[in-house]
Amino acid sequence: MSEKNREGKRAARDRLAEERERQKSRDKQRRVLIVSAAVVGVLALAAVAGLVAANSGDDKDTSGPLSVPKGAVGENQLAIPVGKDSAKSTLTIWEDFRCPACKQFEDMYRKTIHELTDKGQLKVEYHLATIIDGNMGGSGSLRAANAAACAQDAGKFTPYHDVLFTNQPPETDDAFSKNSKLIELAGKVDGLVNDTFKKCVDDGKHDSWAQKSNKAFQEAGLQGTPSVLLDGKNIFGDQKNPLTPAKLKAKVEEANRG
Repeated sequence: MSEKNREGKRAARDRLAEERERQKSRDKQRRVLIVSAAVVGVLALAAVAGLVAANSGDDKDTSGPLSVPKGAVGENQLAIPVGKDSAKSTLTIWEDFRCPACKQFEDMYRKTIHELTDKGQLKVEYHLATIIDGNMGGSGSLRAANAAACAQDAGKFTPYHDVLFTNQPPETDDAFSKNSKLIELAGKVDGLVNDTFKKCVDDGKHDSWAQKSNKAFQEAGLQGTPSVLLDGKNIFGDQKNPLTPAKLKAKVEEANRG
């Protein structure tokens, strides 16, 4: 590999790490605001309630009946699986479709993940979060998560998931809040757009499921999105030994040899 290519990969990893740190900072600021609001709650209870709701990441009531996407697995059926059940390694990924760091992760690791799942060596379980809606305002994270779940119903989750990240708008642009935009992008996936898919998107069929998934993310105590675990171990957050596509491939292939 040329020195130029190595420098390019290092730069990409550095950008990804920087974006994760920025997101952690935003999350910390959000928590500070919520705590501060609670302190003055006696004086301004209504204002506090509004602040908490605005910064909680779509923390709506999820106690009602859920419409679970077809094939969802795991606790409360909150994970969308990709790959063969017989794979010896499981990659758990928590993502938000509005999250810039998630896009950078996908751009860097997409090819490797597809290669490993296609070979039957890796199963991926995708968990969808909506934290950017809470941090930045808007509803694009939730709307995109619902649309992705609708694509799962149609057996088209993976290509649509990739299309959403490839066409992700800037973090401050809530373009994914428009169902028409999500349906337009679905046109890039062969056979996805039909009346059933459009109704699923427009009706918000899986909204409660996506909200419950985000609540599970909040309760899991994860640092931010993307959070990536291989066989239950966080392999993405160690900046002293940063993950690379090559390292991920080596870990999976080693597990399969074993």
